[in-house]
Amino acid sequence: MLIVPSRRQFLTGLGAGAGLVAATGVYAVDVEPLHRLVVTNYAPILPRWDPALRLRVAVLADFHICEPYMPFDRVAEIIDATNALKPDLVLMLGDYPAGKIAWRKLPLEQFARMVEGLKAPLGTHAILGNHDWWDDHAVQRSRRGSPAVKHLLEARGIPVMENEAVRLVKDGRPFWLAGLADQQPYFNSFNIGLDDLPATLGTITDDAPVLLMAHEPDIFADVPDRVSLTLAGHTHGGQVRLFGHSPAIRRVRGHDYAYGHVIQDDRHLIVSGGFGMSRIPVRFGVPPEIVLLELGDAAEPPRA
Repeated sequence: MLIVPSRRQFLTGLGAGAGLVAATGVYAVDVEPLHRLVVTNYAPILPRWDPALRLRVAVLADFHICEPYMPFDRVAEIIDATNALKPDLVLMLGDYPAGKIAWRKLPLEQFARMVEGLKAPLGTHAILGNHDWWDDHAVQRSRRGSPAVKHLLEARGIPVMENEAVRLVKDGRPFWLAGLADQQPYFNSFNIGLDDLPATLGTITDDAPVLLMAHEPDIFADVPDRVSLTLAGHTHGGQVRLFGHSPAIRRVRGHDYAYGHVIQDDRHLIVSGGFGMSRIPVRFGVPPEIVLLELGDAAEPPRA
């Protein structure tokens, strides 16, 4: 039997649907991107990682500072929340300035002063992202030099790694931290990258485990299994993520590197959803996040 709703029922349903759409819009434009901050924990069992090397790593990606979407009080909130986690090491994965969605850009000098306040025994280390290059009109015009934010961070004691690696030691256990230069530094020339993965890994001189920082996750398709874990940002998790999928992010050689922990051929990648936004000021289903890694175990497993 066909049941035809009354006019009142139809209008009530229509109003409820419109209200749901409006509420979802408010959440995606205001609540999730501006007022939520989560800590996403990962404790992966990594190949080629020393299980006795216990390491707590905070990963910060894609600040995109600007008003009204990432003002300095929000940056301060992120820094305080990161320090409260008491990490051994803090990694910043690039894209510090905002893109075209900014109503007002904020001075990178003040941002650099603020992130100097990040606290970790093994320090804070950074790489650059595409927006760090795109926002610097001088390097875009000349195709030479480095973005200003690199020098601002380094002046505050935060090394910015570009195709290099550094050997660090925690509790007598060594590991390597490697950082790639950006893969898309020049606007509208996405096929010209400054990254050099072979040269970067070529600076590693022993068999200690390797953590690799890369702004864009695309490079993971080429990362060898010498690297225990690759860390990336850039995608913002697609900014809209539904039922475990990010429809705005293209696949890389058939693989989904949009967000989260990816295992491919026994190689590990973690893509942070980051904090900020670009292109459109919306986040839904992927709240701003601090990624917290817990690597290693209390003691080595018994040897065979």
